[in-house]
Amino acid sequence: MQHLTEYMITEEPFYLAQEDELDIAEAAYNHTIPLLLKGPTGCGKTRFMQHLAWKLQRPLVTVSCHDDLSTSDLVGRYLVKGGEAVWVDGPLTMAVRSGAICYLDEIVEARKDTTVVIHPLADDRRELPIEKLGELLHAPPQFMLAISYNPGYQSVLKDLKQSTRQRFISLEFNYPEQELETDIVQHESGVDIATAAVLVRLGAMTRNLKDAGLAEGASTRLLIHAGKLMQSGMASRRACRAAVSETLTDDHELLASINEMVNSLF
Repeated sequence: MQHLTEYMITEEPFYLAQEDELDIAEAAYNHTIPLLLKGPTGCGKTRFMQHLAWKLQRPLVTVSCHDDLSTSDLVGRYLVKGGEAVWVDGPLTMAVRSGAICYLDEIVEARKDTTVVIHPLADDRRELPIEKLGELLHAPPQFMLAISYNPGYQSVLKDLKQSTRQRFISLEFNYPEQELETDIVQHESGVDIATAAVLVRLGAMTRNLKDAGLAEGASTRLLIHAGKLMQSGMASRRACRAAVSETLTDDHELLASINEMVNSLF
């Protein structure tokens, strides 16, 4: 078995549990059941996976999925090196061989013919066929497959099929409760607790604009970005406009609404 030392997380990533998600994920790992994380962007799914990998002491191989992602990108391909064709494992194959955690972020962005390759890995077979090598890899007990997606963005064309999702244990993530989110923003950005609390109030107010046409409210990540700008000496209102308002929308009316919120709070 390979050892992916460069993918090991050696220091504990900061993560505050919202409920019992870590207990469920550990139980899934112990029973070799794959994991599905669903929730809005920037709510902590990736940080959760980093913390889980650190806790389980397994390497974490992360793949950001997109619509050009092919099966070869995941499994591997032949590349010409020094005048001869050499097989190079893709990230999924590498993770299976080494007993790592493979995290496919935003899985629905990948092509449908690509996601099918995970099906035999995500059921009792725990197998990865590598057709170009004529090889059938059997995943060791240490290997874990995890995928994520954002249900709020999905259309009918980009939904996760039942044949895929019913292979997984699912964890739903959302933005943390106000007190918890304040602690997270304060810790991650370095602002004082009072400023963090105001940023969290701003975040909550933008999330209420979804009915007014805003695709997505401010994520915890964006609030942390605003806090970091403030820590660097930028004025609060300017930091919020750069990190929150301008990032969330190009619509002039929505921009004006969010900037009014910023002005009322800071």
